[in-house]
Amino acid sequence: MISSNDFRNGVTIELDGNLYSVVEFQHVKPGKGSAFVRTKLKNVKSGAVVERTFNAGEKVPRAHIERKDMQYLYASGDEYSFMDNETFEQVSLTGQELGDALNFLKENMVIGLMQFQGVTIGVDLPNSVVLEVVETDPGLKGDTATGGTKTAKLETGYVVRVPLFIQNGDKLIIDTRSGEYLSRA
Repeated sequence: MISSNDFRNGVTIELDGNLYSVVEFQHVKPGKGSAFVRTKLKNVKSGAVVERTFNAGEKVPRAHIERKDMQYLYASGDEYSFMDNETFEQVSLTGQELGDALNFLKENMVIGLMQFQGVTIGVDLPNSVVLEVVETDPGLKGDTATGGTKTAKLETGYVVRVPLFIQNGDKLIIDTRSGEYLSRA
């Protein structure tokens, strides 16, 4: 059990038979009445965000999420295979289960698979990945005074906005949390 006073961003709790991750929390102490905690909770499976208030000190069950480092092997149709580097056990996930993580997934990449009671509920990517540009328009010389951007297609098929000086074949560091270009590698 975890007290509502101990909520932090990223804490996972069980509520009404579902798993929720704390996205945002605020301790409120009104002038009249007792203190409470206002939260935004994200359903881990569906992604829906709900707002909920808890009395200060209210106890809720904490979900124990197991995180395993797995290596991405290959894709076969809509199935994506991962291997545990310690036990060599293989797990397959669908594109729907992976969601936006597909935009940043490269073969042989090690990611964290999050499991709850033996069921995979999500993936934990590194904060940034290095991806190669496969298609972009050429930048014009001297066309950088305005700090403009253009689109670039990366090796995973993901399209990102990049500065005008980026060329085909450049390796870029991409933030997996926001999906934005950070710098050249």
